[in-house]
Formats: sequence, C-alpha cells, structure tokens
Amino acid sequence: MTETPLSLDPTRTAVVNVHWQNDIVTGEGAFAPFFAESVARNQVIPAARDLVEHARQAGMLVVWARAAFRPGYPELPLNTGLNHAIKELGALVDGTRGAQIIDDMNPLDTEPVVSHPGTSAFPATALDDILRVHGIDTVLFTGVSTNITVEGTARDAVNRRYNTVIVRDACAAATDEAHEATLSTFSLLGRVASVEDIKSASSSPARAGV
Repeated sequence: MTETPLSLDPTRTAVVNVHWQNDIVTGEGAFAPFFAESVARNQVIPAARDLVEHARQAGMLVVWARAAFRPGYPELPLNTGLNHAIKELGALVDGTRGAQIIDDMNPLDTEPVVSHPGTSAFPATALDDILRVHGIDTVLFTGVSTNITVEGTARDAVNRRYNTVIVRDACAAATDEAHEATLSTFSLLGRVASVEDIKSASSSPARAGV
C-alpha cells in the first residue's frame, strides 16, 4: 500500500503523551518488571522528549494522559488481568509519586493533563473536547504501552475521525514483538512514523493533510 508523504499543519496537530508516569516507565515503579527494560533499551524517553520540545516550538498542542485511581480503587473493575495487577501492586494511586508524570517529561502549566481509569484516554475525560476546542484534526501519540493504552486511545481517535499517527520510536511495550504487532496492525487504520518524520513534516510552513 502506497502512502502519500506525511504533511502536518502544526496549528491543527496535537501530541498526546500517554502514561509517562513513574509507576510505569521508571526502574523504581510498580510496573518496572514489565516496562522499564524496554523503555531504557529503546531510549523512548529521550525520543518522546525530543518530539515534545519540537511540538512546543512548532506551535502544536501538547496534551498529557495519565492513569490515576482513588485509594482503594473504587473505579477499577477487576475484569482484566491488567486491572488485577494495578490493584495488587498498589500502582497509580492519585496523589502519589507513582502516578505523577516523570520529571524528564514535565508538562508545562499551560498543557492539558487528563486523568482516566481505562485503556483509552477518551472515555470519561475532556480529551475530545480539548482537541476540538483547539481545532485539532491530527493527533500524534507517544507513550507506554504501545499495545495497550497507546493503541486503545489511538483507535478511539480514529473512530472520532481524527487523522492519527503513532510515533514508533517514542512508544514502547513490554516486548518488542508486542510493540511491532501494534504498529503493523495500526498502519491499516492510521499512520506510523518516526520522530524525525514528524519533525520533517511539520518544520515547513503550515500545510494541510496527513
């Protein structure tokens, strides 16, 4: 399948950064046994930070999505293995350091942060409203885990008629195989691009289309 060259209008593009939280991506976090090695080996934090800095300079909207739960997890249905693990590990409790976004990816005060309990950042949050108020038609995704909440949110974005791009080198999963499987499938629904692709596609004067 032949794709047209990626072209981005920064004024209509948002970067949604998913789950750059201490409990998920750091070596001291509750989910360190699952994600920390992959995050470090693939150097996705520097790549995502590079993209965020470019997005800010280019005038894109930068949004952050974080998983967070009240003490006792009253909003967490124990209907999946992942949800059981969150509760058993005592992870992502709102107000704790584990639920905070990592220092290396510190949001600016002007950047929206949405908190959500599920595997997509759209349901029961203001994310869709935020994007539409800002006139966004294209959404770029970074984050962890590629095959869970990044994919879940990206699929929801497609169904909400956004042009959607997963930034391959600014995402990670527990295994490279899981990461690549999502990218392969998602290429049929949206676009998969690198940080350098995004920078090249948005560094010239505003253009329409993806």
